[in-house]
Amino acid sequence: MSSGSAPRAISRRELLTLIGSVAGSAVSYQAMAGMGLVSESNYKGPIKLEGNPKGASVLILGAGLAGMVAAMELRNAGYKVQVLEYNNRAGGRNWSLRGGDTYTELGGFTQKCEFDPGLYLNPGPWRIPYHHHGVLDYCRRLGVALEPFVQVNYNAMVHSTQAFGGKPQRYREIQADYHGQIAELLAKVTQQKKLDELVSAEDQEILMASLRQWGALDKHYRYVPGRDSSERRGYEKPPAGGLSGKPVYSKDITGLSELLKSELWGSIGAGHGYEFQTTLFQPVGGMGRIGDAFKREVGDLIRYNAKVIKIHQDRKKVTVTYVDPKSGGAPQTATADYCLCTIPLSVLSQIELNVNPKMQAAINAVPYEASVKVGLQFKRRFWEQDEHIYGGISYTNLPIRLIGYPNTDYHSAGKGVLLGAYVFGPNAYEFTALPPAERVRKAYEYGAMIHPQYQQEFETGIAVGWHRVPWTLGCAGAWTEASRAQHYDNLCQLDNRFLVAGEHASYIPAWQEGAILSSLDAIQRLHQHVVNR
Repeated sequence: MSSGSAPRAISRRELLTLIGSVAGSAVSYQAMAGMGLVSESNYKGPIKLEGNPKGASVLILGAGLAGMVAAMELRNAGYKVQVLEYNNRAGGRNWSLRGGDTYTELGGFTQKCEFDPGLYLNPGPWRIPYHHHGVLDYCRRLGVALEPFVQVNYNAMVHSTQAFGGKPQRYREIQADYHGQIAELLAKVTQQKKLDELVSAEDQEILMASLRQWGALDKHYRYVPGRDSSERRGYEKPPAGGLSGKPVYSKDITGLSELLKSELWGSIGAGHGYEFQTTLFQPVGGMGRIGDAFKREVGDLIRYNAKVIKIHQDRKKVTVTYVDPKSGGAPQTATADYCLCTIPLSVLSQIELNVNPKMQAAINAVPYEASVKVGLQFKRRFWEQDEHIYGGISYTNLPIRLIGYPNTDYHSAGKGVLLGAYVFGPNAYEFTALPPAERVRKAYEYGAMIHPQYQQEFETGIAVGWHRVPWTLGCAGAWTEASRAQHYDNLCQLDNRFLVAGEHASYIPAWQEGAILSSLDAIQRLHQHVVNR
């Protein structure tokens, strides 16, 4: 481009692609949130379905959270409810794999989880933001115990194969050095009067004080080795007691140019996004405890091992044809006045269904994200014992993208399970194409580049590639601005006696909150239709 040319404006799509390639899916997601492409929860409290349902019946397809929320609330309101579920368990993507569990994916690969008792992997959701009020309220109402989920751990690692000779760096050191030198740079610009047109003299004085505090600068507004910087990035020798207690300040500050080229600044912002801000939660004992709690409420309404193969509606009823996905046998039918379908669109688009053309086009329009999770069990909790990492996440540019540390059972003398990979994008397609054992091996090999202890401590693993999960065929609905504008409202409308719910029918995609709010919105609209007839 010539010096006289105007710079080309970067599109939203290009910006999100750039952010995702540099900083990973979590940061890309928070960028989407900042652009208004995702929304926060608007949950206002328990739903009130007032009015006489007149003996109406509802057939719910899918016993994930959206389906079981609907089953619970509709039954409480006086509806006749039945639920068809593909699996032999409730919960859908709200799922924890434990020792003794088996799972068969498309292609026939069957894995048996060999984790020790009490250990688990959450193949789907693994955290609940504090502002996902719907999920949290149902946990409260159903007695699901919660504990903190550590999103940001300053003692965890950030890693790039292209920086620092491939050696992992402590999160706190990279963050302190980056913030400190950005603060120093801005302080210099302010002192040189280059902000006079933008910031008043009074505000510049306040700005300088804030930069000194935020960046741990010395009295000359420099980020240098010493007490201030060591209290952010850590000490060469921490303060102690007695004659040997004098601290030694950190000397190895990384220069700004090296920090910028390392691109590790992309990882230290992961916890700033709205969805990842403190406090986050997880159910005690695994995310699947939420599905278990709903099952206690509505399990008697669920018919398991029911694979839907046809949905037909007329002016009076909806008839659903289903088969046993394992044993086959003669098709069976279930009938109700209305049908609420929470089947993922990736599967629903392949089921015979008579709805209006606009709804069918919407169902067909939404592809699903690729994602892979790998759980690795180790003989001991070396990340705590050797490196003092208690919960949180380490980030890397390796295909595994991150390593998640357990947020429970700290200081346990027993074994532990790491989330050894959480993969999105092109790497997820590559991982999904591998047999499960190869996915585990890859997660082991890449992880050993960050934690060499893998080589001595690894025992067993299990891997879930979501495009090979037969009842979802993907991780979550992947709307674009254009597809949402064209199809979203058509997807969510009540079509005669049929309507949909799930995370794919929400502005909070890929989150349990989206599934719950979508369900509540759908059954409220359905109820108004019934009582006003």
